[in-house]
Amino acid sequence: MKQRHPLGETRTSVQSDHALIGTDSHVPASLFGWEATQGVMLVSPAMSRAGVSGRSIGSSGTRGPGFAMYLADLDEASSTKAAPAGVQRVVYVLQGSIFVDSCTLLPEHFAYLPADSSYDLRCKSSARLLVFEKRYEPLPEVARPELFVSSLSQKTGEPFLGDPDLILTNLLPDHPAFDMAVNVFTYQSGGALPLVETHIMEHGLYMTQGQGVYRLNQSWYPVAKDDAIWMAAYCPQWFVAMGGNPAQYVYYKDVNRYHLPLSAEYS
Repeated sequence: MKQRHPLGETRTSVQSDHALIGTDSHVPASLFGWEATQGVMLVSPAMSRAGVSGRSIGSSGTRGPGFAMYLADLDEASSTKAAPAGVQRVVYVLQGSIFVDSCTLLPEHFAYLPADSSYDLRCKSSARLLVFEKRYEPLPEVARPELFVSSLSQKTGEPFLGDPDLILTNLLPDHPAFDMAVNVFTYQSGGALPLVETHIMEHGLYMTQGQGVYRLNQSWYPVAKDDAIWMAAYCPQWFVAMGGNPAQYVYYKDVNRYHLPLSAEYS
C-alpha cells in the first residue's frame, strides 16, 4: 500500500525554472498512444499551465519544458506502434523486458524510435520504461535518424572532464541528425560536478540508483533512486553523490540545433 501523507507533506517542488518530482506524489494514468498501459508523466510542456515560465517562447509557442519524460508500466496486454506525427521517442528499460519488432530489450537496454516511424513495441509479462519524447526538428540535407536498439553495456563511458569518479556515457550518436541527447551519468560516492553548470540546454533527469544532493538554482534537494528532475535552460545546477554506493541518473538534453526559433524553411 502506498504511504499516506495526512499532513499534506511532499518532497515534490515545481518552480519557474526547475522541478523535483518525488515518488510520493505520483498519480498513474493511462498513456495516450499506448494500449493497456499506465504511466506517470514526470515532465511535460503542460507545466506551463501550472505557472512554469522557465522556457522562452520558441517555435512551439509554449512555455515550460520543450519535451516530455514519463514512466510507462507494461504488462502482457500493453503495446504501442507509433508516436503522434513528428514525435521521436527514446525508451529505456528500467525493469522487466520488452520486444521492439524482433529485438528483446532487458534492463539498461534502450531503443531510439524516430519520428513518423512505425514499430511493434510489446511486453511479454511486465516492464517499467523511462520514455523521452521530443518533436523532431529536421535539418535541410541531413538524413533523419533510423530506428536502432542498444544497451548501456555496449556503450563506452568516459571520465567527465578527466575525473574518474564521474563517468558519462552517451547513448545516442553525437551527430547533426539527432536534435536530442540521452546520457547516463554515474558518480562514485563523494563525486561531484566540478562547477555549478549554467547553459542553454534544458534537462530531464531520472535517478536510477544511489542518492545525493542536487542544487537547482538557489535550492538544494536531497534526491534518491526514482526521483525525477526538470531543469530549464540557464537554471544553475550542481550534484554531489552521497552514501555508500554509486549514484546514477539517465538524462535528456536538446542539442545540435540553432539557438533562435526555427524559420519557416526549417518547419
